[in-house]
Amino acid sequence: MIDISPPLTHLAHLDEQLKNRGYAILNATSVCAWAECSLKELNQMKASWEGMPFDQYLKDGGRYRKRRHSSFKFQGETLTLVPHRAHWQPLTYNALHGGMTRWFESMPADIVELATWQKLLTAFAKTANQLRTDTQCIEAHQFRIEAVDGSIGRPTPEGAHRDGVDLVGVFMVGRHNIKGGETRVFDAVGSSGERFTLQEPWSLLLLDDAKVVHETTPIQPLATLGFRDTLVLTSKRGAFLEA
Repeated sequence: MIDISPPLTHLAHLDEQLKNRGYAILNATSVCAWAECSLKELNQMKASWEGMPFDQYLKDGGRYRKRRHSSFKFQGETLTLVPHRAHWQPLTYNALHGGMTRWFESMPADIVELATWQKLLTAFAKTANQLRTDTQCIEAHQFRIEAVDGSIGRPTPEGAHRDGVDLVGVFMVGRHNIKGGETRVFDAVGSSGERFTLQEPWSLLLLDDAKVVHETTPIQPLATLGFRDTLVLTSKRGAFLEA
């Protein structure tokens, strides 16, 4: 299994690439410049991926995914945490877990109150506004995908999909004792696509959800326990997806 390095985007060309190709990839240095923070500040959040509860809604019966979920609004340069709410997607976009009202544990208060967190989501919201200007309704998901004792972990058990939003951001927080986890991005209406493996902590894949579909292949452990940590942000204009 050969890991393919992602095709990186220069920060100066981010908005242009998103509009023209439907996706862009920033390395950690560019993410720090984009969010006006340091790598040290980003790494202060990594410990919060420990101790997350298992996802209780997996229809395949698996216990390989842990997650938390919180929601925010960005309007007039201000980011606001909204009251805890369920995550919901229509079957149109998630044939496996769509149509389900899913309640996940909220993200820790000491993380969402960090200045670094505010900077990260503000940068994401401003990029979303470059695509389609409006109030941005942002959902944040912490994921840990585990592979234990030779079993596999599935980052996207629903397969190649869109999320039903405007902008998706996938931050690679970290990989530990795994192989696999290849990301694949395809044109939503054509046959072109690209495959690569996000390896660098705090590198970022941004996706125009109207233009592309995406998936990540299963991971396998290289020791007794392996895991893949990501932060996934989605932004939708005007209102959240609701049942």
